[in-house]
Amino acid sequence: MYSIKSYAKINSFLKITGRKDGYHTLISRFIKLKNLYDVVHFVPCECTEFTIEGITNVEKKENTIYKAFVELGRYTGDLDLMNFFHKHKVVIEKNIPMQSGLGGGSSNAGAFLRLAHELCDLKLSKDELASIGSNIGADVAFFVYDYDAANVTGFGEIVEPFEEDTLDFELFFPKIRCDTKRVYRIFEENFLANIEPQKYIHWMHMKTKDIIEEAKSDPKKLNDLYKAALKAYPPLEDEAPKNWLFSGSGSTFFTIK
Repeated sequence: MYSIKSYAKINSFLKITGRKDGYHTLISRFIKLKNLYDVVHFVPCECTEFTIEGITNVEKKENTIYKAFVELGRYTGDLDLMNFFHKHKVVIEKNIPMQSGLGGGSSNAGAFLRLAHELCDLKLSKDELASIGSNIGADVAFFVYDYDAANVTGFGEIVEPFEEDTLDFELFFPKIRCDTKRVYRIFEENFLANIEPQKYIHWMHMKTKDIIEEAKSDPKKLNDLYKAALKAYPPLEDEAPKNWLFSGSGSTFFTIK
């Protein structure tokens, strides 16, 4: 059996910069959470087709790992890759809550790409692998590069490592789970016309602690999707710890210990 850890992330800030080709563009700081991760296992199995176990409420064709397998095969045309997954199944040991804004599905896809690339000796560059990841989802490239912290821009495909202080985060998981597509739709309908991303470009050069200190008078402005999530899921505000911060499209709140 082969295994790889699939880490969660938080967005210390997330600002929408516009919309292009049907997708929202952003600037954000992603930080890997080293104490919260799924594990992706490749387990020996005589499989007649690509097989994923451990996630039961997502159809296989919608699973980011399956999409990663398809994109990797399409890009490489490598028969060894196909043969490997006739002899191994993918088993996910799930710890990252789903629909929590912590990038679990994207992380699974990124970890899958890295492990499959290594075991099948595909000889792609990290940039090539990240580009494949970007075809799967906006956050996948970050997890392919596996940086501890990075500034992420564009559709999520531009990932630049950032030297960040080591931070210890406390997380709060509300009972409510936020659907990313719904949150983005609400944002576009109600808030996109009033964005001012140029006001926050300087955050890309600041440490997370300093960014949070600058925004302490109005923590909600750290994440443009927070107001959209509250509009989509009004009870979320009652569950939110006071002055805690909102990650991604939700619904996890975090604070620095």
